[in-house]
Amino acid sequence: LSGSLMSLYSEGELGSVAVRGCVQFSLRYDPAKKELQVHVLRCRELAEAKKQRSDPYIKTYLLPDKSNRSKRKTTVRKKSLDPIFNETLKYKLEKRDLQGRTLNLSVWHHDSLGRNLFLGEVEIALGTWDWANTSPEWFNLQPRVKVPVGTGGWGMWLAWQGAPDPSCPTGGGLPPTGELHIWVKDAQSLIPLQSGTVDAFVQCYVLPDDSKASRQKTRVVKRSLNPLFNHTMVYDGFQAKDLAEACAEFTLWHHEAFSKRQLGGVRLSLGTGSSYGLPVGWMDSTAEERGVWGRLLQEPGQWVEALLPLRTN
Repeated sequence: LSGSLMSLYSEGELGSVAVRGCVQFSLRYDPAKKELQVHVLRCRELAEAKKQRSDPYIKTYLLPDKSNRSKRKTTVRKKSLDPIFNETLKYKLEKRDLQGRTLNLSVWHHDSLGRNLFLGEVEIALGTWDWANTSPEWFNLQPRVKVPVGTGGWGMWLAWQGAPDPSCPTGGGLPPTGELHIWVKDAQSLIPLQSGTVDAFVQCYVLPDDSKASRQKTRVVKRSLNPLFNHTMVYDGFQAKDLAEACAEFTLWHHEAFSKRQLGGVRLSLGTGSSYGLPVGWMDSTAEERGVWGRLLQEPGQWVEALLPLRTN
């Protein structure tokens, strides 16, 4: 695949060229057209991709959306380290939906026979941008810093607490089972749907139990890209050794009149790939998710706070 078809955060394209130079562009929101306009003018003193030349073009995304629907590109300018583009890249959306969005503008060398090479980027937090400023400005290009893959963030607290068993006589030692408490706080910076917003709710299973009895849900929070749930879920009957084999799977959904659409989720487990000796696909937690579950097991009776990126896989 060429670089333009690869992921926004493809590591295979990074580090090949030392980033230098700057880019000039302006931002404007047109309320009549409900349109964000990114006017890309030029670059200056770009790095040389190969043989004292670069064939640069510019690509933009409105993060956290890293899909093709968020991607815009200029044409390629051949054999220039100081290219002039003078092109406007446009996004149709309501101005209120710019809150929580970040404009990612990156410069690339186009290689028709191989991978496109990263030449630098600029990121602008649109929620704090001064929209009265429509004049072109110069921005120094920055090397790329790896960020977590995901769309938006997820805030929650978790705790595992041993619970007394009525069948145990007083002083009979540690209780045989305990309770898993999960406080789903909120989701942040969700990607707007075609309606411009999201009617969100969270659904949870503690796998391997995927029965209806294991499923718990929050209420639906309507018309919000930063929904606040403040919902507590309790699962009982666990021993610590059971949690080492289990996975708390949280999925975020958009509620519609007669259906629902999954937007992403997280899986909290030790990420071993197996449960009770059997290989399972859902034991695939990321390093960050594994870290949260590990802290939960190591600190019984204590709340563990987590803010995790949503996964779409």
